[in-house]
Amino acid sequence: MKQLFKLLFAAAFLPFVSCSDDESNGNGVTALPPLSEVNMPRPNPYLASGLYSITHFNSAQTDAFPYPVPEGTFHVDPYSCEGGWSGPVNLMTLSAAVDGYMWGMSSDRVSYYKTTGGSFRKLGEAGLPSWTVKTEEQLRTLSANYANIPDLHNAISPFLGKFPMYAISSGNYVLCDKDNYAYTNVSTTIARYKLTDPSTPETGIELDRQIDVKSYVSGATVLVGVVMTFDGYLVVAYNQGLVIVDRALTHVIDSYSLPEGQVLTNSIAVDENNGIYLASNSNIENGKGLMQKIVWKNGKLSVDPSDGAWQSEYDGGPNPPSVKLGCGTGSTPTLMGFGDDEDKLVVITDGAQRMKIVAFWRDDIPADAKETVPGNPRIADAREVTCGLPASTEWIQSEQSVVCAGYGAFVVNNILSGGVTTGDKVVDVLAMDPLIQTPSGLERLQWDTTENRWQTVWTRADVSSPSMIPSVSTSSEMVFVNGYSKADGWEVTGLDWNTGVTRHRVIFGDTSRAHTPSYSISKTETCCSIP
Repeated sequence: MKQLFKLLFAAAFLPFVSCSDDESNGNGVTALPPLSEVNMPRPNPYLASGLYSITHFNSAQTDAFPYPVPEGTFHVDPYSCEGGWSGPVNLMTLSAAVDGYMWGMSSDRVSYYKTTGGSFRKLGEAGLPSWTVKTEEQLRTLSANYANIPDLHNAISPFLGKFPMYAISSGNYVLCDKDNYAYTNVSTTIARYKLTDPSTPETGIELDRQIDVKSYVSGATVLVGVVMTFDGYLVVAYNQGLVIVDRALTHVIDSYSLPEGQVLTNSIAVDENNGIYLASNSNIENGKGLMQKIVWKNGKLSVDPSDGAWQSEYDGGPNPPSVKLGCGTGSTPTLMGFGDDEDKLVVITDGAQRMKIVAFWRDDIPADAKETVPGNPRIADAREVTCGLPASTEWIQSEQSVVCAGYGAFVVNNILSGGVTTGDKVVDVLAMDPLIQTPSGLERLQWDTTENRWQTVWTRADVSSPSMIPSVSTSSEMVFVNGYSKADGWEVTGLDWNTGVTRHRVIFGDTSRAHTPSYSISKTETCCSIP
């Protein structure tokens, strides 16, 4: 129910609250280099641009962007801004391959926007294959305030179905390629969209091609990710494995099936040498998940260690009560360490009830590596995070990928310990405050390349981020979350990367559920949301 839009800021400064006393950057963490100087992932030449052409911004899935965001507090009425109704979940606006335009990707349609001159004007839209495009009236119904959970569920189920969670199984893993084709997942199908007339974008967009993965592999029930290799092939993740598809969507070139008992619920990352990183979950509670590197080489998917492939178990946990999917990681794997950086890692949070941040050696295991998990040298380190919450906290878990910049990492807690659940994860998100209390808790960590271990830089137990994918501005050194407070309602909050102090707020208020994050992602010039 949310559409990202361009916002003009005025500069100001308002301190909010400092980090917790026990875990700040006064805890022995060495001085941190400016984020503007850290190595960034190599741009993929087959994507529309080096940034915002894929769900987590780049092929390494870091959720980091270079643009500055000014300090201050800003009050915004989203209904007074340009936008477009779609959803119920609008994941993000993708960079088009043409300057001044963006693709809007959502769970019921694909749209195209003109963004020059500070505008955000929809030029056209096309529905997802075999899906009914929601009307503005239906989406307004979804975003209204309700007195109780049954009223909310009964209001939205007529057009989202008996199980509203299934309504977000499409439009959430997307990319735009160098030729300005936009790709999106639709159940088990990958669909490609194009401009009807590239010379006149105002004529709109249309569905160009589609391919149904389940026609090529057995066991496919839903797609959970799509990335582009650095030689121009689509890697499509489904619940039971991977397929390689040509960009024209004519056929599946190769496939890989997960070991029995494993299931994918998140997307994947790819490096510049076409190493593909996927983290699957056990399909039983407290079972071990599996982190893997599979290599696309010579037209085949290789699991051969001589090609650089590997696999490593990690800890699973119990089935979470809300927001998070599955018993393993809630993270799309994030790559850390690029160029001449000393350590090359891939990072996730695990499935333990009080989660750990886990770093795996991405390539060869270094000679100075310490075996922090007995019998598993592939894990570089695993550290339990607290998010500043008490030791008695039952659940600390996340459905979001780990935000990474340099050797810094950022995680959020999405689970309210002992909280109410509606029985449907999307309804849970829509009901958060005032119907369900919003979970809280954030933690910033740093990888120590000398000691090969994680260190906590700061925590914030008072800030909420229930289901928005966070992001970080490397030039402003601020990390952004979308949460709720009783005092101000929904807002985008920017926190100092090195201290945790609040430096930026965009306050929407408490007028509508249209401001809820709903598994979407925050960006820079598009870091606020409207219906």
